[in-house]
Amino acid sequence: MEKGYDPVERAERVKKIVCRQNKGVEERLYYRFRGGKWYGGIASADVIGCNLSCKFCWAYYFRDDTSKGKWYSPYEASSKLLFIAKKRGYKYVRLTGGEPTICCSHLLDLASDIVNEGLYFIVETNGILLGYDRTLAKRIASIERIIVRVSFKGVTPEEFHWLTGAKKDAWYLQLRALKNLIDSGLEPGEQVYAAAMIGWSRDEDIKWFLEKLSEIDPALIEVDWEYVILYDHVVRMLKKMGLWPPKRAVTPDGIPKWMI
Repeated sequence: MEKGYDPVERAERVKKIVCRQNKGVEERLYYRFRGGKWYGGIASADVIGCNLSCKFCWAYYFRDDTSKGKWYSPYEASSKLLFIAKKRGYKYVRLTGGEPTICCSHLLDLASDIVNEGLYFIVETNGILLGYDRTLAKRIASIERIIVRVSFKGVTPEEFHWLTGAKKDAWYLQLRALKNLIDSGLEPGEQVYAAAMIGWSRDEDIKWFLEKLSEIDPALIEVDWEYVILYDHVVRMLKKMGLWPPKRAVTPDGIPKWMI
């Protein structure tokens, strides 16, 4: 039997905890709303609940803690995000922290509210559910001004299992997410692209990963490479998890422009 948990099954369990129906509208638990420098300036909402347990996750201190959350409808959440974006002149909005696709109806309604105001909505996702459910990928791809960033947790199935504890074959669902989104009409390298945590990756594994991306579409080899950002709480966690030191890392004050 393959070692590790099934992130698709876990998503169903987490959904029952962090998503709820209220008069026909799907609400979700949120930790906070904020502005930030990423993507050249973006309004962000940190959501609670994820189907992976990444050992390097910067959001671990709230990701699974429902006591730190507050329920918001898509309209309530989009209103807060739009207020931040318009006040600061941002053109991008995102959900981050946990996995946004777990509460899919909430995500779709919120994204529609954002893009209807002329802004771009970035779906930051591990891609597991988009690889598993082609219909969900099609629904997301149908939204105008949508951008999907599929963040790979390691560049091989083995590294994925080591970093997340999930079944290694689930890594391939991340690849399938890219294909499903491209097949649904998103432009590779523009509207949908890959990111990858390579804090511990071997050079030869990165090369293999790029070959896999190129098999889907050559435009996907322009990857948003993720280094470990050494926030104090992340450093403490990495030492606790036996992941210290990473091969590729930056300090919070030393993040290069290409990562922002």
